[in-house]
Amino acid sequence: MKHPITTALVGAALCATGALAQSHQQGSHNPALKDGGPHRVSSPAHGANSFTEDQAHGRLRKAGFSRVSNLRKDNHGVWRGVAYRGRSKVRVGVDYKGNVVR
Repeated sequence: MKHPITTALVGAALCATGALAQSHQQGSHNPALKDGGPHRVSSPAHGANSFTEDQAHGRLRKAGFSRVSNLRKDNHGVWRGVAYRGRSKVRVGVDYKGNVVR
């Protein structure tokens, strides 16, 4: 009679140990998950852009640009316009992935 109870307790302890070991894993890298922040790239990714003009403004502001103006979506789906970075006026863009292009 003691043997089945002991086996059950040992089995439960092993399961609990495995669950605890899994819960302590942190920082696993999953490339499919993107953070919401804008990334700077040298050339935009072409594709159908679902960002609204207001969202493109927001991405540019998050990337540190101010006084964003003249945003227009080009034939490649990239929002393009002008903005200021410090005192410099620069051409900017936001591609369909949300990447900021300067």
